[in-house]
Amino acid sequence: MMRKHLIVAAAGMMAFALLSNNAWAFNSDPDPLTPSQVKAQLAKAQSSISAEKYRSAIRTLNDIIKANPRNANAYNLLGFSYRKSKDFKRAERNYSRALRIDPKHKGALEYMGELFLETDRRDKAEGLLARLEKLCPNGCEELEDLREAFAGNQTSSRNW
Repeated sequence: MMRKHLIVAAAGMMAFALLSNNAWAFNSDPDPLTPSQVKAQLAKAQSSISAEKYRSAIRTLNDIIKANPRNANAYNLLGFSYRKSKDFKRAERNYSRALRIDPKHKGALEYMGELFLETDRRDKAEGLLARLEKLCPNGCEELEDLREAFAGNQTSSRNW
């Protein structure tokens, strides 16, 4: 009888050990990425963007966001990739997410401003330009790039 209890107890302990070691298989939430993994994945996405492989960048960025849903940089680059893919609704949604996480994210402000110019919402783009002017009183790359987009938009509007 004692031997039977020992066998049952041992079997129970083995089952517990197996379940404990494989608990991740039952958990649908991915493990957060380490900062170095995030950096590597963002670099991979940036490389895809530079090569104009936006679908590849989108897959990589979605993987980052699944593991780290508060990464404003990933949402910003995801918005950029969707905008370059002409999926303006998803682009805007991801820029908005980046700005909810970090309202002072200069890249998201610039890119969303460019999106608004591309989609004929100049008044909204002007609002983002004003926000960048406040964030960058001495100038910054994002501010200058958005100003250039405005200049290009005015020129192209006159040509139509």
